[in-house]
Formats: sequence, structure tokens, C-alpha cells
Amino acid sequence: MAKDERVTLLEVHQALPEEQFQQLKFLLEEQVPAGLLSPASRPELCRILLQRFPGNSLRVTAGILRQLGRLDLIRRFQLPLEEQIPEETPWEANGSTPKVREDPTPGHGPGGIPAAPRNPRRLTEKDLMQVAQRLGREWQEVGILHLGLERSRLEQIQEENPGNPVLWNFEMLREWQRRERHKATASQLLSCLEHARLDPEILSFLQSLQGN
Repeated sequence: MAKDERVTLLEVHQALPEEQFQQLKFLLEEQVPAGLLSPASRPELCRILLQRFPGNSLRVTAGILRQLGRLDLIRRFQLPLEEQIPEETPWEANGSTPKVREDPTPGHGPGGIPAAPRNPRRLTEKDLMQVAQRLGREWQEVGILHLGLERSRLEQIQEENPGNPVLWNFEMLREWQRRERHKATASQLLSCLEHARLDPEILSFLQSLQGN
């Protein structure tokens, strides 16, 4: 069984592109010291996870993959999760988003999306990571013009995460989330970003979260 776990874990890590492998290590920092993760290669990371989570490394990895939107890998390698994955999710790894109705009806927002509920839920780190993966090169423009962040803070984020644009976007969104606190909802972020030059799928994704 241990051999199967080791082999599967390595195959999962090898299936990730380099950028997502770095994101995986970043998100693991809540459970594993960053000093161990940063220099780790794929085989070394497997060894770390097997040592720190004996018999449970695949479940830990599956939880991180879910945050990255790689449900396809969870299904392909039949990784264990705390809860069952729905057949259709708001954002799959291939970038597909849920179809929305074209004809708005009373009580619905743009594209027929239901209006925001009275008690909208706050955005999770998983939500922010999925938005971060779709933000383009104009992330600083988005941060300054639409999220009201200081350029100096954005430059600091860039310096702290060299060569990883997705993490720049993610940390920028977390900075906005920390400032907004309980107001950091999908509706609020959608309101901030609706006039920005963005991938339309970002707005579709945020709209889909309003009804959750």
C-alpha cells in the first residue's frame, strides 16, 4: 500500500505544470514549513508528504488540488477527498464555466444570474486562487484602479513571489480581502471588477458564486 501511495503521489506531481507545482507548494505552507517546501523537487516533495502525513498524503494533496481547480487530476488518480466532488463544478481545469441564461428575468442580474442573496458568503482562498489564475498581465492596473490598493504594496508582493504571476494575483486579492474583511464577498469583488479589462470568465465565475 505504501508503495502504491508513493507511486501515485509522484505521478500526480509530475502531471502538474511547473507553475501549478509551485502553487501547490505555496498552499501547503499552512501544513508544512516553507523552508522544507521552497527548494523541494517533485520527488523530494513526495518524500516530505509521505513522512509528515503517513497514509494520508494523497488526501492532503487532493485538498490542495481542489483549491487549484485540478479536479481532473483528483478524478484521474482517484484521490480521496473529505467530500464527494460534484459532477459539474463552477470552474474546471480546462477553463469551462457554467452556462448562464441569456434572457434576464425580474429578480435576476446580468445574463440571467440570480441577484445576490441577502447573506452572501465570503470568498474563500480557493475562490481567490481561481480568480487569480484568470487575471492577466494588467494585474497592477486592476489592483490600483479597481481594488484601491497601493502600488508600493503590489511591488512588494511581486518581490516576495519572484517569477510567479499567479501568486502575485492571489496575494493581491488576499490583500483586498483582508482590507474588506466581512465585506469580501463575490458580489463585492464582482462590483469592483465589472468595469476592468478582464477575461469574461472571471465575471461569470463570480456571478456563479452569488447564488451559493
